[in-house]
Formats: sequence, C-alpha cells, structure tokens
Amino acid sequence: MTHNTPLSPRPLRHLSEAHRRVLTAAQLRAHGVTAAELTEQCRPDGPWRQLLPNVVLLHSGRPTSEERLHGALLYAAREVAPGVPPQPTAGSPHRPLYRETMITGLAALAVYGFSAATPAPPAERVDVLVPRTRRLRSTGYVRVLRTSALPTPRVVSGLPLAPVPRAVADAVADLTNAETVRRLLTEAVRGGHCEPAAVVRELTHAKLLNRPHVVDAVDSLVAEGRSIAEDRLYRMVGEYGLPDPVWNVDLRLPGGPHLGGLDAYWPDQAVAVELDTRAPRQDEDALWSEYARKREHLERLGITVVHITPKKLRDTMEQQAAVVRTALMASGDRDPAAYVVVLPR
Repeated sequence: MTHNTPLSPRPLRHLSEAHRRVLTAAQLRAHGVTAAELTEQCRPDGPWRQLLPNVVLLHSGRPTSEERLHGALLYAAREVAPGVPPQPTAGSPHRPLYRETMITGLAALAVYGFSAATPAPPAERVDVLVPRTRRLRSTGYVRVLRTSALPTPRVVSGLPLAPVPRAVADAVADLTNAETVRRLLTEAVRGGHCEPAAVVRELTHAKLLNRPHVVDAVDSLVAEGRSIAEDRLYRMVGEYGLPDPVWNVDLRLPGGPHLGGLDAYWPDQAVAVELDTRAPRQDEDALWSEYARKREHLERLGITVVHITPKKLRDTMEQQAAVVRTALMASGDRDPAAYVVVLPR
C-alpha cells in the first residue's frame, strides 16, 4: 500500500481539512485500512506518523497547531459504539468527533485569541478536560484534566473549548508569574469574553485564591470590571437620552446615618442606579443581604433603586435604559421621597 492509496470507499468529505489529516486508528479501520497497512504506513521512514496513541497524522511532516489540537481531542474523546455514529445537534456540532472532552487552559485561550496565552511548558502542551470517571492518561503533549461536572463547551473553528472562565482557571493553576496571571484575567474581562464574577467563581472553585499573586490579580480584575461597568453606565445614559444624574454619590439623612453609596442618582425623581459588582470570593449571601437591606431602607424613604449587573449592561443595554426610563417616568405617580443629603463619594 502506498500513501496515495485511497483510504476507503467511505468518503471523508464530512471532515474538515484538519480532520482529514488526523484520524484515529478506529476511523482508519472504518475507512478500510487494516492493522498491517497502518503499521506499514507509520514505519520510521513512512508517509504517516503516530501522533498520539491510536491517533495518526496522515503525513510525515511536523504537525500544525490545528492538527495537534484535533489530535489531542481525538485521543481524549470517548469512542463511539461501532456502527452507531452519533448525530450532530444544533447545540453540540462537535459531538460526531469529540464526545466528553474539550480543550482548556492556555491552548483554549490561544484559540479564543488571547494575546497573553503563551505556550505552557512543555512547549505547546494541550490540556484536555474530561469527566472524572474517564480512565485516560496524559501522554505526549496532551495533559488530561478531570472534572466532576463537564461544562458546556463553546465551539470555535470546529474545536470544542472550555468556557473562558474555566479555561482561565485551568491556565492560572500552573502559572507562578504574577504579571502573566494579571494579563490573562484582565484580557478575559477587557476583551469582553466574560464578567469578573465568572472568572473569580472558577478560581474559587479551583482553590486558587490562597496564592498571593492570584489574589492580587483578582483585586485588579474586580477593579477593572467595575471601571468597565461604570463606562458602560455613562454610555447608556448618553446613548439612550436619559437625563443626566449625579454620579458616584453617598446619601445621608440630615443629621442622621449614612444610607449608602450609589453609582447614579436623579434627585428630582428620587431614582438611583446601583451596579451589582459583588466579588464572588466574598460571602455572596451575606453581601447580597447587605445590598437588600440598603435597597429596602432607601425604598422605605421613597427612593427607587435599580440594580444592574455588568453583564446586563453589556448584553442588554437598551433594555436596562428602558427600565431606568420607566422608573424616572413613574416618579410623578409616587408620594414625594424623604429629604436626603447627597454628597460626592
């Protein structure tokens, strides 16, 4: 058999170009390649080479980055029962090739386009995420990471990737350079990939917040997230024609206690906006109780408080503007609010 011999009468048009260059031994058998023929093709001077156990590169040159990623997924994917090819669905287009696995860590972040995602040692290692119950070993350039609950992957360029927050946490677990960690976390938020809360939840779950360089990066991340959310709030007021509020103020009762800080306040209408940028590493229940107490206190004084999350500002800005506009318009139908002192924060 020569390397120009067709693989089988079964066409390969359903595979991408990279898929056609990297196949498992089982896929090759399904295309008519016998075990003896496979051994012959993968001899030291042969036209093919074994990329990973049971994964074959259909040329003898150096694998491309895309081929390495597809090879890692093929190695880690759960085999499909013979004769029962799984069907793709709209939600999981990767399932015909890659069941119960996805790329995570720096390799996934590189596919997402992170400029801060540099190859991990050993060079260009690829981390794959699989269920904890899978019996699979790390080998070659592939490191197997296990999880009790496999997240829903995002498919980018035909590759199933761990969601950005999970990929960031898996990458940070190996990083000791504080600047690299800070850059990754900042890029995740500034690049619009996710909100700070999602990243910090994953870091908390991975028990990484006992590392000083990670804690420092998280503090910067939360500050970065608040700054971005504030910019979006300014933009929402301007773009959707809302009246100008007073920004970043503290409210107090005359001669009385401090009522709390607000991101935006319309004194004439007694309407306030508060950005919900809770840091997940704090006790969320306790912190939410603090938010709720402040809101209830202000509303007893006749002040309407609109809570907006950074994610809602990013994804549904027009809807959030409509909520604020409705609160402003409804102010005329309410009893006058108590008099409060407005101070810069």
